Amino acid sequence: MSERRYEPAQIEQKWQTHWEETRAFATGSDPNKPYYYTLEQFPYPSGRLHMGHVRVYTIGDVVARFKKQQGYNVLHPMGWDAFGMPAENYAIKHGVHPNVSTYENIDFMKKQQKELGISYDWSRELATCSPDYYRWTQWLFQLFYERDLAYKKKAAVNWCPECSTVLANEQVEDGGCWRCGTEVVKKDLEQWFFRITDYADRLLDDLDNLPGWPDKVKTMQRNWIGKSTGADVTFAIAGTDETVTVFTTRPDTLFGVSYLVLAPEHELVGKLIAGTPREQEIKAFVDAVRKASEIERTSTDAEKQGVSIDAFAVHPLTGEQVPIWIANYVLPDYGTGAVMGVPAHDERDFEFASKYQLPKQVVIQPAAGEIGELNAAITEDGTMVNSGEFDGLHNREALVKIVEKLSGMGAGSMTTSFRLRDWLISRQRYWGAPIPMIQCSACGTVPVPKDQLPVLLPEQVDFGVKGKSPLATNDEFVNTTCPSCGGHATRETDTMDTFIDSSWYYLRYISAQDETKVFDTEAVNNWLPVDKYIGGIEHAVLHLLYSRFFTKVLYDAGMVNFTEPFESLLTQGMVVLNGAKMSKSKGNVVSPEDIIAKYGADTARVFMLFAAPPDRDLEWSDQGIEGAHRFLGRVWRMVESNMAIIRRGGTPNIAGDAEKKMRMAMHAAIKKVTEDIGERYQFNTAISAIMELVNAIYSYPEQANAALKAEAIETAVRLLYPAAPHIASELWEAMGKAKSLIEVAWPVYDQSALVLDEIEYVVQINGKVRDKIVFPASATREEVEKAVIESEKVHALIEGKTIKKVIVVPSKLVNLVIG
Repeated sequence: MSERRYEPAQIEQKWQTHWEETRAFATGSDPNKPYYYTLEQFPYPSGRLHMGHVRVYTIGDVVARFKKQQGYNVLHPMGWDAFGMPAENYAIKHGVHPNVSTYENIDFMKKQQKELGISYDWSRELATCSPDYYRWTQWLFQLFYERDLAYKKKAAVNWCPECSTVLANEQVEDGGCWRCGTEVVKKDLEQWFFRITDYADRLLDDLDNLPGWPDKVKTMQRNWIGKSTGADVTFAIAGTDETVTVFTTRPDTLFGVSYLVLAPEHELVGKLIAGTPREQEIKAFVDAVRKASEIERTSTDAEKQGVSIDAFAVHPLTGEQVPIWIANYVLPDYGTGAVMGVPAHDERDFEFASKYQLPKQVVIQPAAGEIGELNAAITEDGTMVNSGEFDGLHNREALVKIVEKLSGMGAGSMTTSFRLRDWLISRQRYWGAPIPMIQCSACGTVPVPKDQLPVLLPEQVDFGVKGKSPLATNDEFVNTTCPSCGGHATRETDTMDTFIDSSWYYLRYISAQDETKVFDTEAVNNWLPVDKYIGGIEHAVLHLLYSRFFTKVLYDAGMVNFTEPFESLLTQGMVVLNGAKMSKSKGNVVSPEDIIAKYGADTARVFMLFAAPPDRDLEWSDQGIEGAHRFLGRVWRMVESNMAIIRRGGTPNIAGDAEKKMRMAMHAAIKKVTEDIGERYQFNTAISAIMELVNAIYSYPEQANAALKAEAIETAVRLLYPAAPHIASELWEAMGKAKSLIEVAWPVYDQSALVLDEIEYVVQINGKVRDKIVFPASATREEVEKAVIESEKVHALIEGKTIKKVIVVPSKLVNLVIG
């Protein structure tokens, strides 16, 4: 019988159809099996998959298929993060409603995912732009509102002029919009916020309970939350009834204060300059500073700029008056928006005071000795000086006593400050979930009744309107009836930040078709937390932090019994070409469709897994993709050329050295692949182990036991299945196997097969190989050393010379160092 050719296109279409018709990837529900939830971050439906998508989906698919074969009920769903500005901008440019273009893109990308052979349970598919989904997003908003975690206030917000919308602090990157890169400016608007700061401590502390997360991701979250312990100190403002409170991490330096600095946006600035001769000059400075980004204002390299506002604060302990300034480096939403200037003991304050010739009062004497001319800030600990009753104390002891005194006077207290700000969720865009609130002149802010959800997006709006939400252009949508008093009312016209949609989608997959509740709590508690979550490092702060916040709120509401959504996190690297991330703008995109058409999906999958460890960037290589294709062709020929012995079967006979080595290679491969996929998630070395097994099979002597060779070939195909499921399934069927590979249990290695009866040692003299000697595996170090020295060949080479040292590497080599 002639051997068949490897034809990926035919094979892959056949098995994709088979899997779909047999519902092969339907989520298991056997109560006797453990649960395993593997999930890749769902994509925005841009219309085309790129190689980064191929990589992340392949990684997730390997884990899902592997766990299913290990006997788990596996949940592996997929959906679409479908709201957002790109679809709306596309609608504006091309005159196509976002609802149309988005679902067209979803259909195309879903087809591509199926062509990759990804094992998704498509019965759980969701799209965040579907009313069936955003109904529950609105329901969750109201849950937050009921728990006093959603509120509305006027605030200076980040505004993107190009996108005509507000951005959360987390969505401003290097001073620009995270979506389009346009420089972000400040704008005063009435906006909705979530009180994520209420959870700051828990979000920080619970990072210690996530051993399955990369350290770099946890560090990024810790830095973003930015916890600082210090004191609030209250200064009276001379000649007024006003006070100003500053936050400081160094209350021990209080006697060194020579000025106060307010953020230009601080509410007191307008009051203190009103009617003064320099009011317009100071307002001009304030306006200039507000145009700068947070990054520009707080960068250590940025020039510190300030202006005195001709007002004075009264020192709470000395009664002395210190000037009040405003400066670009103080932000309104960090701490209290006011800081005390201690130039002798803070590098930033030293720079500012030097520029504007402000006093520098030393209040901590370092242990090094006397201080001469002050050329830099003194930041080390030491003894208190120039600090009244606290002189002579160590500054850390004085810190506590100073705060105690302030507290007794009602002028200060120990406190904690966070860099994290409340989450600004209002967006002046169309393509998002409407905020389900109503404004009534008589009743105030009223939630839309839950039985009236979802608040549907109106079809007819002006997408091109600038400066307000497109929803505000539809009078029929805006005008409504107050559910409390029955009078005239208006709807909220902002939509929600799309990160809200992605903060809970992993919960909705559990009961995606349930029309009666947001999710089934019992089922969610069975499946979650997600066992393995896979996605890009670019979501380390935004999406992951928000998802953790949502989970904790739901836990407090009694809706889930866990406080963290993702138990283990894998952040895959990017796919790059010539060192640069693939992108259309760079013209360095490789099309997944072209690769699949030429080589097949299995080749693309194997290359993505083999070319680099999953957490590292993967450099695209045409030679690498060719190599992956050749390897699969080699596997195909290995099976086809040995089909007779495979179908004949039989019981392996481990009689000679060749059989022992083959059996050891086979079980070593099972052990390596099992651990690399299931424990270390090092898919590149798993593929390498399969390649080594295939090499061992090709080297197996023709006269050796054929049944063992057949078993080794079958094992190689089984190990290859999670990475290359189409070719493995086809070869398995061709072998005459009754069960589909997806139903076959994962192979288990035999530890005894990994132990050899004999071990060959390489013998070196002064580092040069001179002999090879076989020893029983049980031989001791001393027995090996003695036998090598006394062997006939070695003895002749070292006769008359002095052995200075004997180096024995167990199970590998012996090196004699001679003089």
